[in-house]
Amino acid sequence: MKKSIAIILLLLASVPVYAQSPKPIPVRVVIITMFEIGADTGDRPGEFQYWVERLPLAQTIPFPQGYRNLRYNPEKQVLGICTGMGTARSAASIMALGMDPRFDLSHAYWLVAGIAGIDPQDGSAGSAAWAEWLVDGDLAHEIDSREIPKDWSTGYLPLRRTKPYEEPAQDNDFTVSIHLNSGLVNWAYALTKDIRLDDTETLRKMRAGYSDYPKAQEPPRVMMGDHLAAMTFWHGKYLNDWANQWVKYWTQGKGNFVTSAMEDTGTGQSLQWLSAAGKANVNRYLVLRTASNYTMQPSGVTAAENLTNGGKAIGERYTAYIPALEAAYKTGIVVVDQLINNWKVYKNKTPADK
Repeated sequence: MKKSIAIILLLLASVPVYAQSPKPIPVRVVIITMFEIGADTGDRPGEFQYWVERLPLAQTIPFPQGYRNLRYNPEKQVLGICTGMGTARSAASIMALGMDPRFDLSHAYWLVAGIAGIDPQDGSAGSAAWAEWLVDGDLAHEIDSREIPKDWSTGYLPLRRTKPYEEPAQDNDFTVSIHLNSGLVNWAYALTKDIRLDDTETLRKMRAGYSDYPKAQEPPRVMMGDHLAAMTFWHGKYLNDWANQWVKYWTQGKGNFVTSAMEDTGTGQSLQWLSAAGKANVNRYLVLRTASNYTMQPSGVTAAENLTNGGKAIGERYTAYIPALEAAYKTGIVVVDQLINNWKVYKNKTPADK
């Protein structure tokens, strides 16, 4: 019996060190993008490519539980994820990352860097906007516009309400609006507000059509502006009016609709739940959206004509596509570098903490 015990102990002692659980990969910043067109490098870029090539994010990490493999810079400890387009994919991908035991995300900052539509009443194509409020544009009741009562402005109603914009607004158990860490958002804006974004002849021609909108006439700039996320790619003057009212309603008048895309409330919801589980910190969540197109048509053009751009392929509709990608990297990298270069300070407290 003693001989058997001795043999077992000898075998246990011979188990190699590498069989033990590896130390989690440390992450200081997660770069969140939503789509890529082809490869991660070397072809027509999507939102992911400039970060992979320029930061760079040279290391590939398999991520079968998500939309696309992750990329990592071990020296800077920056992780890049491409979630896939839409609220469902972004929420699923971020939740999968947050629960992945390979990573230590306990101190990570989360930076969305993606393109969007912009309200010409607030800004111009090629601009970059930091959001303080995120509002979901899908959680609602709806009836067809041909059946709405004459005294209704829209057939889109807040959940559990009986008419458009009925007060008080109630999230209940739904996450319709997310208020980001205003101190962190304002810090990021102050850090980047003087960046000169690229202005091109293409952008000048694009904004010339919006002569009725003074803000749309300005060159691209870094600004503050709140965000509406909806799975439907909507477009046009009337829906633009709805977006402004919807954001105002759900933020009690504190938010102002500026940019429109699909994913950021899904990402935010996942980060809220991951924070409750001790896996992430939603107070370190930043959303930077850059304008590849306008959310409504210019004067003299119908919404349908402007949306389809004469029937051109989808990639050709976003005239400011490349400038918007450039603006996302040019603006976002300033914040990333500041966090990394001052990690001794920002690891344990955000730039908003006193």
